[in-house]
Amino acid sequence: MCEERKRKMDIHIQLADMKNIDSCIDILQKSDLGKAYFSDHQKAANMLTYAVGQENIYVALDENEKCLGFIYYMTNGVFGSYPYLHIVAVKEEYRNYGIGKQLMKFFEDNATDSSSAKYFLTVDDFNPRAKKLYDNLGYKCVGELTDFYKEGINCYLMMKRRG
Repeated sequence: MCEERKRKMDIHIQLADMKNIDSCIDILQKSDLGKAYFSDHQKAANMLTYAVGQENIYVALDENEKCLGFIYYMTNGVFGSYPYLHIVAVKEEYRNYGIGKQLMKFFEDNATDSSSAKYFLTVDDFNPRAKKLYDNLGYKCVGELTDFYKEGINCYLMMKRRG
């Protein structure tokens, strides 16, 4: 089973629409991030509905169009100039199949066309698995934000330069 889980899963990534919302809410609420910030169903639904309306959320679908994960980013989310990854989440039973890496590659390939791009994200101190993924993808910690989103939870601001 361990060998099988290391292989890359074939997915396609596309712009999310309202038919994906329920799957995205479920994935989010079952993630560590969702448990910390989006345990209220309506709060999660409002945020994701807004993201769909802004065309800032993309879903990872398998060959049967089942939603396995999503990524929500803003192209000019940092200082009005740089892409900011707001959320990446993968359905628990599909983690370690490379879906998160594929979503991150999609973000980096599509969030900007600037050859000197800088990409930003925050990761919470309670999520060392995500931080390790970002470290492995070349993101560097450029600051720590104490009690940023929620008291008692510190965030690491991370950045990656294209190239």
